[in-house]
Amino acid sequence: MADTVRASHILLMYQGSARSTASRSKAEAQQKIQEIAGQIQTGQDFGELARAYSDCPSKAKGGDLGTFGRGQMVGPFETAAFGLPVGGTSGVIETDFGYHIIRRTG
Repeated sequence: MADTVRASHILLMYQGSARSTASRSKAEAQQKIQEIAGQIQTGQDFGELARAYSDCPSKAKGGDLGTFGRGQMVGPFETAAFGLPVGGTSGVIETDFGYHIIRRTG
């Protein structure tokens, strides 16, 4: 079992999510993240989608969060990231920060 992973993500925040400055509603964020997930499934570039849509500062690096260990991310995010094979992409994951799509890169 890996002690660390490397991952990228796309985060869509909404009004009321942790540390959010977003003006979109939770329903709007959920609809948009589903649209982005569909674009990923049709082969669109994950990094380009992160740069275009993510609300995380990591968007400047195509969503790259670098390497992190267990206990460094919130529970649902960590579970999804560590559960993916290298190169795998999650479905939509909800945390206190909003909706994420995660790609394990290492």
